[in-house]
Amino acid sequence: MLIIPVKEGDSIERALKKYKKKFEKVRMVKELRARQYFEKPSVTRREEILKAAYKQKMQTEEG
Repeated sequence: MLIIPVKEGDSIERALKKYKKKFEKVRMVKELRARQYFEKPSVTRREEILKAAYKQKMQTEEG
């Protein structure tokens, strides 16, 4: 559970902004999406390798 301290006189908008920022920092949404379905560790690792290779290729093409 996220707790956002709100000072006296702060607006609701400011508190919501703090909440959203803290929520993203915790990466709760990413974890919830990942838990929707099971993915084998080997498949996850393969995707990471493919993404890293793509990033490497893009960086070498730029410079």
